[in-house]
Amino acid sequence: MNEAADSDEIAIRDAVRRRYAAAAALAATGDTDRASAGESSACCGETLPGSTDEEGRVVFGGELYAPELADGATEAALSASLGCGVPTAVAELHPGETVLDLGSGAGADVLISARRVGAAGKAIGLDMTTEMLELARANAAEAGVANVEFLQGYLEDIPLPDGSVDVVISNCVINLAADKHVVLGEAARVLRPGGRLAFSDVVADPDMDEATRADMERWTGCIAGALTAEQYREALAGVRLVDVSITTTHRVHAHAASAIIRATKPDTAHNVPPRG
Repeated sequence: MNEAADSDEIAIRDAVRRRYAAAAALAATGDTDRASAGESSACCGETLPGSTDEEGRVVFGGELYAPELADGATEAALSASLGCGVPTAVAELHPGETVLDLGSGAGADVLISARRVGAAGKAIGLDMTTEMLELARANAAEAGVANVEFLQGYLEDIPLPDGSVDVVISNCVINLAADKHVVLGEAARVLRPGGRLAFSDVVADPDMDEATRADMERWTGCIAGALTAEQYREALAGVRLVDVSITTTHRVHAHAASAIIRATKPDTAHNVPPRG
């Protein structure tokens, strides 16, 4: 990476950290309405302010989780959710599996995963923001679960060994990364052969305008950094993941939609992608 690109990545990372640290601080005081409204308005820009669209439909946050999908998560964790979907609803988690949540935030998806994989399994959350990690650990303590762990680190350098998890999930976070190819390569690296990923993420329309992409403020929400569906497919294929499917679920912006992205790591050890 050249010096200019490295500087851009640091600037984006710092902007994202500030945004989510502020949201965590609000959520920690119980002001989850302001925390989620501030984040979703950054995601949605001027056309779709708040957690609902112009027609009143929920597009971001804990209200996307129907009661049957939220088993295991505390009310505090759900109310602090800043995601655009419910990745645990499509991850097909099984008892005994190890699950990694990239950008785990307040921990809702980690807690749901922990309940589904049971005592023989484990749910790991990864986040770079100290305030979010403190909030997630408090939510896990409230839930009384023992099979969870929260790690501090970057999506571009996951602090786990090769082939150490069965499932990688993420909720509206991959789009925030400056270099998504590195992030997806890391996700593929830590997956065991035969493992799978299930992301909820924002996917850009092919005709997203350059003004939206250029707006740094929206990097800290989730629009400017979003890949198109075709770019996502190419990036996943580039890290040798297969069985890729991308299914849009609802609109979150005039130029973007929420989508479920799924892929599988081939069941052969020699297909582990190199780091970076």
